[in-house]
Amino acid sequence: MRVVITRPAGDAPAWVDALQAAGHQALALPLIEVGPARHLQPVLQAWAQWSEWQAVMFVSAQAVRYFFDSQPADLRADAGQVTSPTWATGPRCWATGPGTHKALLQAGVPEACIDSPAADAAQFDSEALWQRVAAQVKVGQPVLIVRGHDVCSDTAAAQPEPNAALTGTGRDWLAQQLQAAGASAQFVVAYERRAPVWSTQQKAQAAQAATDGSVWCFSSSQAIQHLAHTLPAQSWANARCIATHARIAQTAQTLGFGAVHLSRPHVADVLRSLECLA
Repeated sequence: MRVVITRPAGDAPAWVDALQAAGHQALALPLIEVGPARHLQPVLQAWAQWSEWQAVMFVSAQAVRYFFDSQPADLRADAGQVTSPTWATGPRCWATGPGTHKALLQAGVPEACIDSPAADAAQFDSEALWQRVAAQVKVGQPVLIVRGHDVCSDTAAAQPEPNAALTGTGRDWLAQQLQAAGASAQFVVAYERRAPVWSTQQKAQAAQAATDGSVWCFSSSQAIQHLAHTLPAQSWANARCIATHARIAQTAQTLGFGAVHLSRPHVADVLRSLECLA
């Protein structure tokens, strides 16, 4: 069975290797291109206020990587040291899923300072995270949400809108819960997302995978939106996919995928889903 991996280019190879090791053909067709934010001053200011946040929530592993790329050297020296001033008196770090949790550990955040849904949680999202962290929230103290910003490929000078994160996603729901609990939610853009520019060969591979029984793996609704934009005339009625969240599955159904299967985001869970599709 051929599996199409749509994660960003930096993440896709690990998935391709894991699937090939399990006996599947795997093809990487990244549907999201990721890069650092053009305007880093807000990120640097967020680091300058590090001790003032009661928690810092990261929406993805990419948010962790790009935010910590700007970490001041004196704080970087405290990596992994739970008793250091950076972590003993600093904010908690919140992660919505295992990939983000792992990225925080790789960035030097001590395990004891990370909150995320339980490893056996039915779903990894803001709702599951809130169940773990709601009791921590203190009235009047700010929580920083580190996120990305969507940039149109033909708008090189696009600026992030101050309130762009306040509509339609799980992080927005979390911000609403924080505000209802008396805390303030503040956002900072650490990276930018855009649709990739596919080659003629990649478009041909995608068109073939829409009809030949391949299974697409989606970990982002935005990836599906980019696919629709890249191949606007393509029918997906005979295509199959695995989605790692109900919201992503709904987006795939809206595009017209003929078969949509829901899976947890772990490689092992995706492999089990593939077995069911064989």
